[in-house]
Amino acid sequence: MSATWAVFLGAASLVVAPMPRGTSRVSSTRSIASEPDTPPSETDPHAVPAAFDLFAACLRAGMPAGSAARVVAESAPPDLAAELRRGADRLALGADPAEAWEGSGAVDALDDFARAARRSAKSGAPLSDTVAELAVRHRAETEDRVAAEIDRAGVLVSGPLGLCFLPAFVCLGIVPVVVGLARDVLGAGLM
Repeated sequence: MSATWAVFLGAASLVVAPMPRGTSRVSSTRSIASEPDTPPSETDPHAVPAAFDLFAACLRAGMPAGSAARVVAESAPPDLAAELRRGADRLALGADPAEAWEGSGAVDALDDFARAARRSAKSGAPLSDTVAELAVRHRAETEDRVAAEIDRAGVLVSGPLGLCFLPAFVCLGIVPVVVGLARDVLGAGLM
């Protein structure tokens, strides 16, 4: 009961207590809401496909590849963001698009993108369609990998469950039947 009163009094003090001069409750909540978004963590399985989707959208909107790479790097996973910035810097310095996107091997997805960018630079085909296809392919690969991990977890869980339920099944299901049958067989033989 006292904890409830403490919470109630704490909330009431926030409502009743005067704010220091020059501040307002609205401005303090706006500063929290306007904090910059943090890049997605590397544990997000759809971070790379989402980055490729954003890259394709930027290219379809008419942005040059270097500018689109800088925009995408702001929200991409850290490794991919570094490679995108490096490629954008190379393009800004006048490198050939086929060579600007050569990956360092740190990100496999960027190697696929580099091959697509080289093909696009040589053939003149739009890069946005290829990048969108890369996003779809990487998303499907990620979903397949996650589904395999889920299936593996199901198999790993069945072992401990079997060890817990098998003895209970034997003690509560099989032993009474065997004892009952033995009593009937042995009891019939004694008469």
